[in-house]
Amino acid sequence: MKKENKSTILESLAANVSDFNHFYVTDTAGLDAGATSDLRRLCFSKEVKMMVVKNTIFQKALDQSETDYAEIYSILKGSSTVLFSNTGNVPAKLIKEFAKKHKKPVFKGAFVEESMYIGENQLDTLVSIKSKEELIGDVIGLLQSPMKNVVLALQSGGSTIHGILETLGEKE
Repeated sequence: MKKENKSTILESLAANVSDFNHFYVTDTAGLDAGATSDLRRLCFSKEVKMMVVKNTIFQKALDQSETDYAEIYSILKGSSTVLFSNTGNVPAKLIKEFAKKHKKPVFKGAFVEESMYIGENQLDTLVSIKSKEELIGDVIGLLQSPMKNVVLALQSGGSTIHGILETLGEKE
């Protein structure tokens, strides 16, 4: 690979590391062209950017960032594919869903919510992490619940009072 190409790829990777809040490192070696194409389509539909990278170039791109990614360097061996996303749990769900059918990609590690997750056993943890939108939805649901209860109580109380007044009116 020419030096100009390497520097272009390095700049692109460094820009992705700074632009996206989360990234996952996986191993997709062994996937045939059709499965790889399916994975790319799935990533595109979920707004996840997929890039097959050279480990040394990716490490250099991480070095250009202000964040310390030294823990990730240990997993940069063999074939590496990086999934960039702005939602922390989407790539984990995507990896788990796709791996059921194809046995790949194999999860190596991730940087999610300013934390490092290393090893395949961390995938279930990442799947269960709620995204910002899911947390906001939960909070809104919790806030609406008491208000709904008050409104329902007032509505049911109003019909009871109305029934009592009608009964009293009929007796006179």
